[in-house]
Amino acid sequence: MKTFFCLSALALTAALAVAPAALAADEYNVSNGITLTGNPLGLHGVDPVSMFDSEAPRMGNAAYTTAHDGVDYYFATAEAQAAFEADPAAFLPQFGGFCAFGVYVGKKLDGDVRFADIVDGKLFLFVNAEIFEKYLANKDAVLAGAFDKWPGIRSVAVEDL
Repeated sequence: MKTFFCLSALALTAALAVAPAALAADEYNVSNGITLTGNPLGLHGVDPVSMFDSEAPRMGNAAYTTAHDGVDYYFATAEAQAAFEADPAAFLPQFGGFCAFGVYVGKKLDGDVRFADIVDGKLFLFVNAEIFEKYLANKDAVLAGAFDKWPGIRSVAVEDL
């Protein structure tokens, strides 16, 4: 029994050590953990297509799961899943789902679908109402600054910013 426990602990330690290498350091906001497939969950389980075609974000269903770039996304319907699979870039949030204002100031803050904006067909998320209001006061400068900053922080771990 002791040997099994030690080997199991050793295997778990090795798996945890290798897991972060599977994704470049924090390129996607996947703070909800992993899915049944073993991939991290993107957009907190919210259907990304619903951000564009409904009045309010809709929670996805694990029955409609699509992996993209090592991240799983859930969809509310098979139709939404098919739309995403046809053109993922059209529905994915910018900056890996991190808060656009956070990126603008050089941080990777959690993006919240309740505080979102679609500009030129692109989805931008924000951490909270206060930050969203700051963004609205100077949208063009914030987005331009975030796009300038993102390449330099994209592969930097959250804790290193």
